[in-house]
Amino acid sequence: MKRFPDNFLWGVATAAYQVEGASHEGGRSESIWDTFCRVPGATFAGENGDVACDQYHRYKEDAALIAELGFKSYRFSISWCRILPDGTGVVNAEGVAYYRNLCAELRKYGIQTCATLYHWDLPQVLQDKGGWAERFIVDAFVEYAKVCFREFGDCVDLWITMNEPLCIAFLGYMAGRHAPGIQDPVQCIRAVHHVLLAHAKAVQAYRKTGLKAPIGIVLNISTPRPATKNPADVSAAQLARSYEAELFVFPLMGKGYPKVLTENGWKLPLESGDIETIAEKIDFIGLNYYFENAIIADKNNPMGYSQAPFWQERTDIGWPVVPEGLYRQIKWVNAVTDGKLPIYITENGAAAEDVVEVDGRIHDRERIDYFKKHVDVCLRLIADGVPLKGYFVWSLLDNFEWSFGYTKRFGIVRVDYATQKRTLKDSAYFFRDVIAGYGE
Repeated sequence: MKRFPDNFLWGVATAAYQVEGASHEGGRSESIWDTFCRVPGATFAGENGDVACDQYHRYKEDAALIAELGFKSYRFSISWCRILPDGTGVVNAEGVAYYRNLCAELRKYGIQTCATLYHWDLPQVLQDKGGWAERFIVDAFVEYAKVCFREFGDCVDLWITMNEPLCIAFLGYMAGRHAPGIQDPVQCIRAVHHVLLAHAKAVQAYRKTGLKAPIGIVLNISTPRPATKNPADVSAAQLARSYEAELFVFPLMGKGYPKVLTENGWKLPLESGDIETIAEKIDFIGLNYYFENAIIADKNNPMGYSQAPFWQERTDIGWPVVPEGLYRQIKWVNAVTDGKLPIYITENGAAAEDVVEVDGRIHDRERIDYFKKHVDVCLRLIADGVPLKGYFVWSLLDNFEWSFGYTKRFGIVRVDYATQKRTLKDSAYFFRDVIAGYGE
């Protein structure tokens, strides 16, 4: 039986706004998601993260669960609103204390800490000034990052600057389906550039601290396949890859922005030295993978392409189950990064309609089947020589699933939102066995 390397990093992941709750406690200010959730129709039934999984008060219980299952790392995000309630300026001691306590609790069990600096909860005060669409945000983020490096540098084992720039820009500023709910292509394009620039300048600031923990970025790129061998569909899939993958990976790797974008009218807010700055060396790249689309050419779509219908089974959120897409994506990323940059799968998971049996158990076989297929892909990639160093399950807990509210459950631990009771699902025990070396 094939086994994972002994140093392979098995982890679970969450994000602050999705699990912490305590939105009006500990000196925290309002984020763009607090504001967005009050917009009628923005989230399911107007649900919000005010309480979420109450991890702010229950982090010790959650750390014990992570340890019980044998995971070696916990990926969490730091809330900018807890650290710098005004976006810049005065540091909130209560916020610092919370994350230091969380790190201490994790390390008590020998669990590595993986901290994401930005997982979408921008302080509203900064959005009031234009947010990611305006260049000032770069300096604001670097200031915030420096505070985190100073306050948590001795207790963080892995640093992530940004989570999913594609979602930050495209869902937040183009489609308007995520906070701040803006639908403006110009602001979207500007946001893409400012997010990447802020990431890179934060990495530059980190290098000056002397801290040694690895630092990188997390992307949810899309590397779709053409639906047919028709040359038009093949070209459409490549165009989609340019917009949804090369747009982010190429500049990070020193290859600049894809020319097809500027040829199609994209006007990036470039200033002298920006391209060189964005190419600042990172220690790893994180990939969040859930599914892969098939693409067809579509002259009626301004983008020139559309998603084709698919035959694969769907998860409860409607996404196709395509394990081979994970293989194809990581092989592509590995090739683009010259085969040397360490890669982590920083999110992978499935929403499912969990049923609580009479005995209280949750036999989430569909989720386990999803995980089995994707974990097997990881073994194949490692056998191929790809530097895949770790895998983080999304998610430790059922949680606030953004615009879907609490209707979609991704956790390997069930949360009863009325009582906050945690219950291990069968998928949690599946990973306990995988990590222990029994089957994959």
